[in-house]
Parts: sequence; C-alpha cells; structure tokens
Amino acid sequence: MNTSSALAKLFLGLSLLVGLANATLAAPESDWPKKPIVAVLTFPAGGSTDVFARSIGAPLGEALGQAIVIENKPGAGGMIAMQAAAKANPDGYTLLFSALTNQSIAQALFKNPPADLRKDFVPVALVGSIPHLIVVNPSVPAKNIAELTAFIKSKKGDFNYASQGNGSLSHLESTMFMQRIGATGTHIPYKGSSFALPDLIAGNTLMMFDSVTASLPHIQSGKLRPIAIAAPDRSPLMPNVPTMGQDGMKNFDVENLYAFFAPKGTPPAVIARLEREIRKILTNPDFKSKLAGQGIHPQFTNADRLAEITTTEHDKWQKIVKAANIKID
Repeated sequence: MNTSSALAKLFLGLSLLVGLANATLAAPESDWPKKPIVAVLTFPAGGSTDVFARSIGAPLGEALGQAIVIENKPGAGGMIAMQAAAKANPDGYTLLFSALTNQSIAQALFKNPPADLRKDFVPVALVGSIPHLIVVNPSVPAKNIAELTAFIKSKKGDFNYASQGNGSLSHLESTMFMQRIGATGTHIPYKGSSFALPDLIAGNTLMMFDSVTASLPHIQSGKLRPIAIAAPDRSPLMPNVPTMGQDGMKNFDVENLYAFFAPKGTPPAVIARLEREIRKILTNPDFKSKLAGQGIHPQFTNADRLAEITTTEHDKWQKIVKAANIKID
C-alpha cells in the first residue's frame, strides 16, 4: 500500500469516527420526542394559566411532532404541581408551565416548600405575563379605589374577598391592599379563577384580584366591574381602566410572569430544542396578536436570562412578604 492510499484511508476512518461522534451527540435531540409531552400546570382548567399554556402548547406540539398534554394540578400556591413535576423522570417528557410570580410568592410564604424552582428545575424559556386587576360584583357601589376603600371601611370587617388560592399572587395582592387601606375582611381562598369567579359573580364575595384573561368575558357581559389594573401599564383591552398608580395607589405594580421549566437533569439538547421552538412561536406576529386579544403579553426570554429572573423574583418577594408580615391563613 502506498503512502497516499494509506493517508486516504486514515482520513476516511477519521471522518467516519467524527460523523459517528456527532450523530451520538445529536441523538438525544433527534430521538426526542417519541411520545406526548406532559406540561404540568399550577392552576385549574379555565383560568389564565391554563389558557396561556394551551395557547402555546398546541403550536409547540405541532413543531415537535408530538402532542403537549396539559395536566392541571392546582392548590397550595402551585406547590402541588411543582412537587409532581420535580419528582418526574427528567427525560424531556415532563415540563412545568410555571406561574413564576406565584411560585416565587409561595416559596416565600410556605415554611417548608416541597419544591424549589431554582434547585429542582432547569429553566427553558420565559413566555410572557398576564396583568391582574381588581374586580368587584356590580352591586358594589364603587367605580374607583377611593370609592371602594370607603365602601370596604363601611363594612367594618363584615365582608368576604376572594383569591386564586393561599400563597397565590391574588392572595398577596388582596392582603397588601387591605393593609394599605387599613381594613380587614374574611379571605376566601379558591383553587384558581374558575372556582372563585362564580362566587364573586353571585355576590358571595365582594372583590378579587384576578387576571385580565379570566375576568374579561365577565366584565364584557356586565357580570363584573373592573376597578384598577395592578400592573405598570393599562391593558389595551380595557383602555379606560386606570392602573393602581393612576388611581391613587402608588407602588402597586406587579409583573405576573409565566415560564417553562423542566425537572433538573433533563438533557441539555432537549432544553435547547424546546427553547428554540418556543422562540419561533413567540416571535410569530400572528400568534402574538392572538394572545394579546386574550389579555396575554407574550414575551420570549431565553433560558440563561430566565435563570437570573427566577432568582430576582425569589429575592424580591421574600423581601415583600417579610416586610408586610404576611402569613398563610
């Protein structure tokens, strides 16, 4: 065998080895997914979290070639869902669709939380936010914060107010609101908007901090009255409803964030594929317009930045909960 022939065979062998190595490295992504993927949710069906998750889940499933199955596990400020997702096999077939702000609050409120977004999960992508607002039963004679404050105080503590559940953002907002106006009432926690709204509409509770997405149909039908938006900006769907700051209550702005996480140990190639497909969906103008019409603010942020945001949210709500001396009731 001459030298040139030997070298040619050597290079051919090396090329085959490199190709095999590349194929092996790509295998986790190219082989995945082979079956439907479960997205665990922290709130029940019918609420804003459910609407948001299903809106993204459908096109994400199409892009991946497998269905995204929504599994609702409400309760305990999202801790039930978080614990279930954290214990799942980290093989890429279980995701957590996290109401990030809610989970950060619950982490601060519960003494021994069973799961932690920072320790038990890896970030995939931030997908956006959904603003909250104060809504009241139409029988309440109030159209702004000043009138609502006066009416609540006239009840001398003899009234009920609803929330999306113990440890939820809705719970914390209502508690902080009562502290700010110097009033007390009876907190009635529910397992999400879909359970709380019927009682609010029936007049069994007086007010609630709820998502624009869940409350909007009832506002449009006249079954609920909006008072103010608990977010930095007004909602394009309700341009005449002021923010809390514009209505006289400063420093009551909340970014109600949502994100995908995966159990710790999920293959990096799977995370990268999910992040890439979610980016494509959330940067599609038609998709963004569709979500905006539901009161959702879509916004893609990558996994690295999501990790930083998760830590920031955790630290922020720890300080707020401690300063307000808020307890789970």
